Amino acid sequence: MSSQERVVIIGAGQAGGQAAVSLRQMGYAGEIVLVGDELAPPYQRPPLSKAYLKGKLDRERLFLKPYQFYADNKITLETGKRASKIDRAAKTVQFEDGTELGYTKLIISTGSRPRPLPVPGADLENVLDLRTLEDVNMLKPHMKEAHRIVIVGAGYIGLEAAAVARELGLDVTVLEMAPRVLARVTSPTMSAFYQLLHENHGVKVRTSARLMELKGDKHGKVTDALLGNDELVPADLVLVGIGILPNEELASDAGIACKNGILVDRDARTNDPDVYAIGDCAHRPLVHYGREGRLESVHNAIEQGKIAAAHICEKPRPMEDVPWFWSDQYDVKLQIAGLSQDADQAVTRGDPTTGSFAVFYFQGDTLIAVDAANAPPEFLTAKRLIAQGATVSKEEIADTSVSMKDIMTKALAAAG
Repeated sequence: MSSQERVVIIGAGQAGGQAAVSLRQMGYAGEIVLVGDELAPPYQRPPLSKAYLKGKLDRERLFLKPYQFYADNKITLETGKRASKIDRAAKTVQFEDGTELGYTKLIISTGSRPRPLPVPGADLENVLDLRTLEDVNMLKPHMKEAHRIVIVGAGYIGLEAAAVARELGLDVTVLEMAPRVLARVTSPTMSAFYQLLHENHGVKVRTSARLMELKGDKHGKVTDALLGNDELVPADLVLVGIGILPNEELASDAGIACKNGILVDRDARTNDPDVYAIGDCAHRPLVHYGREGRLESVHNAIEQGKIAAAHICEKPRPMEDVPWFWSDQYDVKLQIAGLSQDADQAVTRGDPTTGSFAVFYFQGDTLIAVDAANAPPEFLTAKRLIAQGATVSKEEIADTSVSMKDIMTKALAAAG
């Protein structure tokens, strides 16, 4: 491999940072330029809505690598710099500051952005998102000064922020359009558990709530959320968490195929063989499920970073793991393995009232996903069984007198 080659990575998040590290680890001898539009170096995103928001984690501890690491490994890190155009014919990237970089291979890891709140008043003061380090730095002082916070959206980010807000002593109301919390990602059993968990901590959870408008005072500062039933919910702070959109426009404008994300193959390559896409912005094959989709997770960012680097370095493709996720709320750790959306049956193991249980999701007799609340053995066992495409006895899953170890041994033996 010629040392005259150059990989340009657009986006210095978890995926882009991992790609740069993996390229060097795999022996790439060319130039590596990692360019991010945020001022910080690559950092962990999950602690933003948890320990960092609480003030229990220093900024530098978020960083995936210290600054010196990039210099020591001859990785050029440029932060606070936004790409504006990809010229595939010339194999260059243009930036908003007027500079231009040529590439041999290009990795797009532009991530995602918060879905905007489509109601009047969304631009009022004290209406904030929680996505980036800068978002949280803006939010933290407001959390200390505010008394009443309205959180729009009862997904993972919204509920994690609700837990932190309650721990900081705020009056918290969560508004969710769907009839239950976490409706897009989990079962009614798990939704009911989390709604009760939050209500027991003093959070007011409003499901099937239609937000019509955010109202403000004469200074342009938010004061209330107006619901579809004409109810006003007081708020001196509003946090919006209604999902994210993939940052695919840079790729799409360059003629790279996109469909709710940048379309890639198993090696993270786009329809241009010299351009890769990884992380939140990539629409990838989900090999354990026989379909394609986007994954918004640390696991996906790291895995795809390694996959793109391996292909560029002509190394074997790293193993594609079962998708997994986690969420910390109060003293409950939710660990998720697999994707439950295509399930036709859900089986609960354990008693939700104890705070330690799991919901297993099946398609026919095949286990496809698990949500485990304070239940690490269920998570770890299910993750392995899903990877094997194992058939598992639903009766034994539901029977807590049968250990997960015995269930796994039997299922793997049957799988041969």
